[in-house]
Amino acid sequence: MNRIISFPHVGDYSYFIKPFLEKVTLEKVKIAPPITKKTVEIGSKLSPDSVCMPFKYNIGCYVEALEEGANILFQFGGGCRYGNYAELQKTILSDLGYEFEFYEFIKKGKTSFNYIYKTFKSINSELTRMTLLKELILVFLKIMIFDKSEHYTRKKIEKDEGEFKKLKYKFINDLCNERNIFKIFKIKHHYKLKRKTIKVKKPKLKVGIIGELYTAMEPFSTFNLENELKKYDISVKRFTDVSYLLFYKKLFHPFFRFKIKDYLKYHIGADATCNVYRLLYLKKKGYDGVIHTKPFGCTPEVGVMPILSKISNEENIPIMFLSFDTQDSDTGMRTRIEAFNDMLLMRKEKKNGK
Repeated sequence: MNRIISFPHVGDYSYFIKPFLEKVTLEKVKIAPPITKKTVEIGSKLSPDSVCMPFKYNIGCYVEALEEGANILFQFGGGCRYGNYAELQKTILSDLGYEFEFYEFIKKGKTSFNYIYKTFKSINSELTRMTLLKELILVFLKIMIFDKSEHYTRKKIEKDEGEFKKLKYKFINDLCNERNIFKIFKIKHHYKLKRKTIKVKKPKLKVGIIGELYTAMEPFSTFNLENELKKYDISVKRFTDVSYLLFYKKLFHPFFRFKIKDYLKYHIGADATCNVYRLLYLKKKGYDGVIHTKPFGCTPEVGVMPILSKISNEENIPIMFLSFDTQDSDTGMRTRIEAFNDMLLMRKEKKNGK
């Protein structure tokens, strides 16, 4: 039987994970079908009501991947209670009658190079540590370059809508197909220059997005929130991406804890602690408002919301809380975005004495 690997979607990172897995496993890798309402319906039907939204989305992705022939499933998530969901996911899928292998790369919020190596070695007996290290360096480098380009385009408002998006997928394709490090940096420089040729206009507002990591990185889960903000000529600052989760979070977390000690003395899980610092940072940098996103019932983010509201009142920076579940519709979110935009514009006009 042919072995086919698949994994759930999180934004555009699937394009980078696929070639990496192909090299380290020497097996066929098939990206799960794009997330749709059908995916969400499948996940909601099969998941316990009490679990978080990312769990339901991932179950939907797994089922659709299995239906298309996948028989090896990977889970990369962790950092909160989601890191303990693997056994439940396996049980649900097995009870449905699917035959598959299931691997998780983060257990109880922790992983290591040796653990990752042993996991891949069980799939590809010919894999060496040096090969794995080389492939990890390549995929991390590509992801960091991609994340940096995304930071740039979120802040810019193109005059012709969709120009950055069209360029992005050409950029991703060239990055994913290149294995020479020097040529990767050449691609980075080439597309940096190309992005700067796209005509942009001055944003009307600057808004920061903070909150839970899945709703930050998977656009379908928030009904393409960032694109909706761009329609109002709003420049967006978003902190959470894979580069942050892999490298910067652990490095800067002690600094964040020190800077917010007047508001929060303890780490309360996931990205909630970091979000307190982010709100203060956005105020200092002159942002007009902040949007906090989370799945419905996300315990760390629910716990930090009163602190964020307190800072919002004390520092006079508006914050809007958006909670998402599988039963939500895009209409309600768009209505709230429109109202938030109007309120921020009125505040800005009043501040400027117009």
